[in-house]
Amino acid sequence: MASVKDFSVAEKLVNLYKLQTVDSSIDQIEILRGELPMEVKDLEDEVQGLVNRQTRIEEEINGITEFIEIKKASIKESEALLAKYEQQSDNVKNNREFEAINKEIEMQGLEIKLCEKHIRDANEELAEKVKTLEAAKKTISVKDGVLNHKKEELEKIIADTEIEEKELRVKSEEARSHIDERLLFSYDRIRNSYHNGLAVVTVERDACGGCFNSIPPQRQSEIRLHKKIIVCENCGRILVEEEAATAVDVKKK
Repeated sequence: MASVKDFSVAEKLVNLYKLQTVDSSIDQIEILRGELPMEVKDLEDEVQGLVNRQTRIEEEINGITEFIEIKKASIKESEALLAKYEQQSDNVKNNREFEAINKEIEMQGLEIKLCEKHIRDANEELAEKVKTLEAAKKTISVKDGVLNHKKEELEKIIADTEIEEKELRVKSEEARSHIDERLLFSYDRIRNSYHNGLAVVTVERDACGGCFNSIPPQRQSEIRLHKKIIVCENCGRILVEEEAATAVDVKKK
């Protein structure tokens, strides 16, 4: 096999156009997938964020529930102490003991009321957290449904195009092996400059096949002579005559 340096300008142009044709076919597959891969990734991140939020809410609910149980236990302790102090109050020997016991009874009564208030407040907060949790679960369910649908859609497209894409990428690498590095660099630079990925275009109806600006007759003559690589003076794309496209089509058959 001849090295890339041995190719004539005409052969280089044919190889460039062949590479462009293959890469454009790969672009079509990627267009077919559209924004699906990004949408799937964004949805996965969103669902994970929602799941993390659900976990935090569940932890908060558990914390509130534990707090309520602790306060209920405190009430039972205070009630036990109240019963004890009330029993002791029946056997006081002097005013001093009576006042001390009454003070303890009052303190335990206040403690019970305070715990009951904490429990009421906690139950209100708990009810709000439960509502928030239910809403989060519903949101996750909806997002999961959308995510699964998008995944199935993407997987189907990948399954339908996977073999074709692999074959095209092999052809792209093969075509690249017949083009020197300098030309490849220019090709990739131009290709990356345009949304449609067209770096090599044919002259169609005396105009550039990329930007559709007219090409002077003298410029067209230079393109046909194959003495050097010609680019469009307007858009910078590499120009080839239609015969190059025909040569590529013939090789495909």
